Amino acid sequence: MASYILAIDQGTTSTRCLIFDRAAQLVSLAQQEHKQHYPKPGWVEHDPLEIWQNTQSVIRTALSQAALNGREIAAIGIANQRETLVVWDQSTGQPYAPAIVWQDTRTDALCQKLARDGGTDRFRTQTGLPLSTYFSGPKLRWLLDRLPELERAARNGQALCGTIESWLIWNLTGGPQGGVHVTDVTNASRTLLMNLHTLAWDEDILRALDIPQAMLPRIVPSSAPEPWGFTRKDGPLGAEVPLTAALGDQQAALIGQGCFELGELKNTYGTGCFLLLHTGMQPVPSRHGLLTTVAYQLGNQPATYALEGSVAIAGALVQWLRDNLGFFTEAAEIEALAQRVPDSGGVYMVPAFSGLFAPYWRSDARGLVIGLTRYVRKEHLCRAALEATAYQTRDVVEAMTQDAGFAPRLLKVDGGMVRNALLMQFQADVLNLPVLRSAFAEATALGAAFAAGLAIGFWPDLNTLRTLCTYDQRWEPRMDAATREHLYQNWKRAVERALGWLV
Repeated sequence: MASYILAIDQGTTSTRCLIFDRAAQLVSLAQQEHKQHYPKPGWVEHDPLEIWQNTQSVIRTALSQAALNGREIAAIGIANQRETLVVWDQSTGQPYAPAIVWQDTRTDALCQKLARDGGTDRFRTQTGLPLSTYFSGPKLRWLLDRLPELERAARNGQALCGTIESWLIWNLTGGPQGGVHVTDVTNASRTLLMNLHTLAWDEDILRALDIPQAMLPRIVPSSAPEPWGFTRKDGPLGAEVPLTAALGDQQAALIGQGCFELGELKNTYGTGCFLLLHTGMQPVPSRHGLLTTVAYQLGNQPATYALEGSVAIAGALVQWLRDNLGFFTEAAEIEALAQRVPDSGGVYMVPAFSGLFAPYWRSDARGLVIGLTRYVRKEHLCRAALEATAYQTRDVVEAMTQDAGFAPRLLKVDGGMVRNALLMQFQADVLNLPVLRSAFAEATALGAAFAAGLAIGFWPDLNTLRTLCTYDQRWEPRMDAATREHLYQNWKRAVERALGWLV
């Protein structure tokens, strides 16, 4: 009997496979990292074939660890790094180029060119997004401009494109032998090509970017009313298992945190830092540097929307201190170092390694450390790095409050950094909001599993999912208002000095 749900969490640095039972308890987890490629300053690439191989490997490992076979899996859900783009030949399954990762800034000149006619918000009414290197559409146009063979193949219907979930679904359902080419509404809403109101590819934008619609995947709900396809018996599961859910990783975490009501707010602390505020059944336009995005669409129900603020560098700053500066050997060590000092010693770090995302959207910004004196030690820099994540989160929450017209009452958190109690307490302090930590750190994978199970009745409704979401710690704000505002205003001064570095 099929008594389990399998979730694939394909992230920026690794691919994970998690298997859950009906109580939403983790049965098995397998993880494999993939290489990060930086061929030029500002460029970030992945190998799509490596990601596909790793996906197959972690599926097999997770099944083996749990002593399960594919016939015992009821459905599959996928969560993925969202704006990362893959282009491939539908006859061979070979990519035309490396995947261009969401962090990549090579399309900056193209975005500036597009903005000359209508400004940065040229497509915001239709898409909820500004023109930015972040999104997939300009990445696709950049590739079409530089790869004549891709341009020809796109025109004659030979080339396919999509974000990572499209690539994985296509391969899992057969690849060149009849693979299904779809993308869900949450991932499509991050391309700069989908109309938020019609949930369809926007023909005016496709014409403006000169992108052939034939190469784009079919847009489907996040949780399928009918399976899009089935895995092949000769694939990694060894059985025909329905694929019934796909979501961008942050939308998956919103579901995994049980944020199903208007006004609920979550933050996922990973490579980047991603906040989503549930805004209900209508898209809320942003005038303060946020993104309007699809939160999810479950079955045949109308889509639900969210405001999002994306911070490019959060956990990646800890990795930088570890790998580039050698401050410690394990990322978790940063908390103990930061606890050795009472504060950052007046130091602020603005981690604008690839520019600043929400609410600034400044690709000309670059990272800085400011406030250095002879008093400052490694421990102060470690603390400043953690505090930078909390300050960037407040930047986003301030903008959300202005756009939505109400202030959230609570922040739900998940991701790798939430085990850092010092950071979570400082986050509560600088926001002046309670912070509630999910008992299960892998909320992204749990959300993908929830959506997959919901599609087939494995879990009957959202109320059932709410009861399965548990939390293990809550931090209340302790900082006085004067200190909070003094620290935050200094942060804003530091950000100002990071802007305009590239000319």
